[in-house]
Amino acid sequence: MTTGTVYLLHFDRPYAHAGHYTGWTTDLAARLAEHAAGHGARLLAVAKAAGIGWTLARIWTGSRADERALKRQGGASRRCPLCGVTPRNGDRR
Repeated sequence: MTTGTVYLLHFDRPYAHAGHYTGWTTDLAARLAEHAAGHGARLLAVAKAAGIGWTLARIWTGSRADERALKRQGGASRRCPLCGVTPRNGDRR
């Protein structure tokens, strides 16, 4: 399994039901540039078209399986320090 970076983006304001986006990449800078340009993830493309910005809120070292596990758990706002959560060191939840 390839190790990369799992990341959490916090939206400036919600888009429909979404206030966060969780993703995975092996090149964080390049992936964030793609998102900023409105390419890649559909949710981020439509958020950009709606004038919604985002901030990189948190990163973890992990695999695609770790990203999927976080997405399946739901509750991204419970992992977001910009929403008032204080992550414990090494905590993925």
